[in-house]
Parts: sequence; structure tokens; C-alpha cells
Amino acid sequence: MRAHRLGLPAWLLVPAVVGGAFVALPLVAMLTQVRWSRFGALVTSDSSQAALLLSLRTSVASTVLCILLGVPMAVVLARSRFPGQAFVRSLVLLPLVLPPVVGGIALLYTFGRRGLLGHTLDVLGWQVAFSTTAVVMAQTFVALPFLVVSLEGALRSSGQRYEEVAATLGARPTTVFVRVTLPLVLPGLASGAVLAFARALGEFGATITFAGSLQGVTRTLPLEIYLQRETDPQAAVALSLVLVAVATIVITLTRRSRSAL
Repeated sequence: MRAHRLGLPAWLLVPAVVGGAFVALPLVAMLTQVRWSRFGALVTSDSSQAALLLSLRTSVASTVLCILLGVPMAVVLARSRFPGQAFVRSLVLLPLVLPPVVGGIALLYTFGRRGLLGHTLDVLGWQVAFSTTAVVMAQTFVALPFLVVSLEGALRSSGQRYEEVAATLGARPTTVFVRVTLPLVLPGLASGAVLAFARALGEFGATITFAGSLQGVTRTLPLEIYLQRETDPQAAVALSLVLVAVATIVITLTRRSRSAL
């Protein structure tokens, strides 16, 4: 029997091309605005290098925090049933739809000097707001849902057949989780971690609200771009391209490593 070739409706190509152009054209426009003879000097100034290194350092730290907190959250949401689970899931995903500035205000009223927990932390000698720690916390707050959503989807699609077999053979829950569950969803975990890293790298609103903008301490690359836009638009465009390049490299490398798994 002759197999029929599965094709796509031709009309889908039009909105697909328009969507691709909608994403690509602004990037092309930025490329046309860069004065390439000054590009090296623009992106290697002291303030630019400090902002880039701080962004990379805090984004890595917040991604690690997202993994440590997000993996248990995703496993609990995907592998258990409890009253109010839908509400808890909505709460976890809330930073996805909240304006980042609102997230920064919420963090400020929680960990600021006069905040819900900030006063106690201040008495103990630990000031969180307007520090590098605040940058990491702001980035983690907005990036965490990306990892949870990605990993929960991977857990649900992988099913529980192998875990049930392992449990039937006498494996303890921790052994099943470490040796069966995690290896099964490793591509989903890698994808979620990359999304969280990319989101943390581009975080702006919550960071400037909760951490401020002090060079070398809390001024990340998006904040540096915003400030440079007021005084040197060429530098802002050049730094924006650096941010786009770093995000593109990270996503490309991760897709390759995911394909190799």
C-alpha cells in the first residue's frame, strides 16, 4: 500500500514568514545602526565589561538557585495530588505574567530593611536590598517559573512506567528519583535551565527596583544599556548586540547538547 506524504497547509507559510520577519527585522535594524569602527571600544569600556561580567555571574547564580528550588517544585506539581494544587501552580507561575517592576516591589517589601523579613535580616547584620544578592534574588524570582513549566511538562510527558517498575523491584523513592526520574527528564531540565538563564540575563524591571543601579555591584548589562541610551545611543546598541549574541550562543549550545543526549 502506498504511503501518503504528510504535508502542511500552504496558507500557514504566510503568517509563519510574517512572524519570522517580525522577530528578525528589529535585530537587522540594530545591526544597521552600529558604527562598527567604534564597536570594540564601545563594548570594552570599563563600565560595559563590569556590567557584562556581573550579568553573567549573577545569571549563573540565579540559574543554580532555579534548579535547586525549581526541580523539587516541578516534581511535586507533576507527581503528586493535594488540595489547592491548581492554586499553588498558579502562584508559582505568577511571575510569568506580573510586570517585573511589581516583582521588584514585592521583593522590596519582603526583604528590604523595613520589609516583612528584611527587618529581622537587618538585625542579624544581613542587608539584602540594593546588593549583588538582591540582583540574584530578583533574577531568580522572574526566571524560576520558566524552569518549573519546562520541567513539569517533561515529567508529565515522560509518564511513570519506568519509575513504577523500579519501585516494584524495591528501589527507594530517592533512588527512583535520582537514577530513573532525573535521567528521563534531563533534556527538559537542560531546556528549562537555559530558559531561566536567558531570562535572568535580560532581567531589568525587578532588578532596578529591588537592587538599584550601582556600577560593579548591581548594575547588570540591561541596566547599563538603559543608562547608555540616554548619553551614548551607539554604546547602547552595541551592548544590546552583545546581549543578543550571548543569549543566542547559550541557546544554540544547549540545543546541540540536548540533541546529543
